[in-house]
Amino acid sequence: MTHALVWLRRDLRLDDQPALRAALDAGHVPMPVYVHAPEEEGRWAPGAASHAWLHRSLAALDADLRARGSRLLLRRGPSAATLKALVRETGAVAVYWNRRYEPATQRRDAAIKRELREAGIEAVSFNGSLLFEPWELATGQGTPYKVFTPFWRSALARWRLPPCWDAPARLPAPPALAGESLEALALAPSRDWDRGFWPLWQPGEAGAREMLQAFIDGALAGYREQRDLPDRTGTSRLSPHLHFGEIAPWRICAALQSAGGGAVVAADRDAYVRELGWREFAHHLLHHFPRTTDHNLDTRFDRFAWAGPDPQALRAWRGGRTGIPIVDAGMRELWATGYMHNRVRMIVASLLCKHLRQHWRVGARWFWDTLVDADLANNTLGWQWVAGTGADAAPYFRIFNPVAQARRFDPAARYITHWVPELAALPVAQRFAPWEHPQALAALAPSYPRVPIVDLAEGRAQALAHYARMRAGS
Repeated sequence: MTHALVWLRRDLRLDDQPALRAALDAGHVPMPVYVHAPEEEGRWAPGAASHAWLHRSLAALDADLRARGSRLLLRRGPSAATLKALVRETGAVAVYWNRRYEPATQRRDAAIKRELREAGIEAVSFNGSLLFEPWELATGQGTPYKVFTPFWRSALARWRLPPCWDAPARLPAPPALAGESLEALALAPSRDWDRGFWPLWQPGEAGAREMLQAFIDGALAGYREQRDLPDRTGTSRLSPHLHFGEIAPWRICAALQSAGGGAVVAADRDAYVRELGWREFAHHLLHHFPRTTDHNLDTRFDRFAWAGPDPQALRAWRGGRTGIPIVDAGMRELWATGYMHNRVRMIVASLLCKHLRQHWRVGARWFWDTLVDADLANNTLGWQWVAGTGADAAPYFRIFNPVAQARRFDPAARYITHWVPELAALPVAQRFAPWEHPQALAALAPSYPRVPIVDLAEGRAQALAHYARMRAGS
């Protein structure tokens, strides 16, 4: 039988796996291979939390393959040279992979496809991660969308889920080739700072399936109301599984559609699918505006007076020591779990970009290194949205008040108290803005900062003043 390489990247699953299916449908023996080449991703090579997840996801995928009679071959890059060497070693007549959409990887993959085809090797890529390719939707003028609502309206008008595909119970045994050990890739952290991640997460396809089922059985009912409340599991928590391609978005949609539950749950389902739409929109933007990973989409902000670097403030922000409990809770959750509730992400980002006027790239970099769901498209969209510099952005003058946000979305201060336990002795009403109660703070929470790193009213006024100067062209 002929052989085909199945080059796996951010598609670490067997079900709904277009590249694997193509190899099998063509009658080839698939050789699943992962090529480790983070340097080829340019300025946005994966961060530490992503590597920690990847280590476990690759192990899970290899175990799934071995249970079916196959295995995962690990090699180091460069990708092009490695794939061509594997073609020679196996006599492979084809290389199949699922597309990635980051600017650096798109350029690399296009060059690899060209080189393989010039050498007489079939090279085909597939959509393995999105409901719509980033180039499939356009405005009536043929231009990219910059506003979500018309983008999503267009997407729904063309809605058609691909059928789900279950991998066969057995796979042909691939050729026995030497590869790297997983440990040799040095993905796991040198010290166990990630130990708090794994009681909460199970990287791999099985973990993704379990998380989806837990969402359907639990948080789906009431999702519209619960998704903004950080003190409970009101969301799907599927984002890292989607990022690593451990589950296909169309399988999620199909499972939700078959969940039943009547009109109320249908509304919750539609609200969740709309959030998947934001993921699609993020990839649409990144494809059409690749410079936005580092540059403002709204170029007016190129003349905005961001504050200079403030190492002390940044240390306090990163370490959850700002003196603003909801912000500190979010940053501590991030460090402990590799994750932060989406509502809280917006709050901590707003404080950094607006009250402190630190450039959004500073926050984007920290999230990139510490989030297990650090996705370049989503990270870029989210930070530019909060900063007011991107597509469909919140207006710059809309500045989150972290105290008001905490009182609204964490009214019993359960989230705050969980992650900032030194405030537990304060009355609940005082945990949102403890600096307003200096005597109680000193007596009952002496280890917590006495005042915030920025006066919220002053920081807001300064941000608005600089925004007005920018708009005036000064």
